[in-house]
Amino acid sequence: MTAASLTSADAPIEVPLKRRLKQAERARQLKALALVGPLLLFLLFTFAGPIAGMLWHAIDDHEVRQVLPQTVAALAKWDGKDLPDENAYAALAGDIQSAREAGTIAVAAKRLNYAQNGFRTILTSTARNLKAMPEPGRARETLGKINPAWRERATWTTIKDAGGPITGFYLLAALDLTRNADGAIVSASPDQAIYRDVFGRTFLISLGVTLLCLILGFPVAYLLAALPAGRSNLLMIFVLLPFWTSLLVRTCAWIVLLQSNGIVNDSLHWLGIIDEPLRLIYNRFGVCVAMTHVLLPFMILPLYSSMKAISPAYMRAAASLGAPPLTAFLRIYLPQTLPGIGAGSLLVFILALGYYITPALVGGAADQMISYFIALYTTETANWGLASALGAVLLLATILLALVYGKLVQGQQVTGGMKN
Repeated sequence: MTAASLTSADAPIEVPLKRRLKQAERARQLKALALVGPLLLFLLFTFAGPIAGMLWHAIDDHEVRQVLPQTVAALAKWDGKDLPDENAYAALAGDIQSAREAGTIAVAAKRLNYAQNGFRTILTSTARNLKAMPEPGRARETLGKINPAWRERATWTTIKDAGGPITGFYLLAALDLTRNADGAIVSASPDQAIYRDVFGRTFLISLGVTLLCLILGFPVAYLLAALPAGRSNLLMIFVLLPFWTSLLVRTCAWIVLLQSNGIVNDSLHWLGIIDEPLRLIYNRFGVCVAMTHVLLPFMILPLYSSMKAISPAYMRAAASLGAPPLTAFLRIYLPQTLPGIGAGSLLVFILALGYYITPALVGGAADQMISYFIALYTTETANWGLASALGAVLLLATILLALVYGKLVQGQQVTGGMKN
């Protein structure tokens, strides 16, 4: 049998084999997708969907467009330099008449009042006093008599800026910025500029809690990694024990411990250290202590995982070469724990950024974090736009932190590879 005949005989077998391999691979991928499909759907509806909704609410601006459609259309070509023409006044009068009959004037008034204090009164009083449509050519005069605010350019600029369908108003407000009558972005007035300070306070508290967790958690993780398996497992149970207790219960326990007549103050007074009770709660101290207690296990576990992978032979080799214990720890052991330190710090910091219950219960008015204001605007004032904008800024900060951590870890791995 010749080589040509062998080739021709083998050729028909090669094509079906490749096809069967592709079919088998496709079937394997479909099975894997079917296994993870429910989880993907769960994450889509409970995680990705709400985040997308939050981001949309941060830029959505449909209320004024729905209630005052003719006014928004009339102001589309207005340059904003002088008062709008008679057509815009007539369109506003018609929209107010229609909105009053439909009972939707409060919707637009609420949105416009976010941008300009007192706009609710301007719009509702105009709707109440505008009994009928003004005569042709007299809409400006009629509205100006009802409320002098309609003779001011800033009033019409507010309506134009809120015309939607999307807006940057809420995102600017979350950063204590606003637009003036000329459309330029400027800083908000001092009585409204609070969110930069709140974000700064949130990051400062989160950073302090992260440092406390690192200082307290590092020795515990080191002890867990160094102890024999039996005692290490017993100690790990005590580390994980707080997870079995409700967050609300743990926070309320700190209220009992730190109050003026609590266990801590009574013990200090009994020991003669203090004469008057210390103020340990409803301030920054109480917030940091309670949050550190709650978040400490999230620091210990990554540190323990990193330390457990370090071979004791490294420290013994350093000691055999004459390195003192402190030098061996700083130059041999500590650098190998940096991945655990970074992972634990990032985890604790991100969790601390979104804390709400603990600061709300054990903190004072000057210790509330950004999550408090997000909850306030969501549940009490129903200002979904501003709540979503604050959440979007917090989400962006979290993503940036994760990206920075990823870059640092990648750079450390490259450096370590070059040294090796």
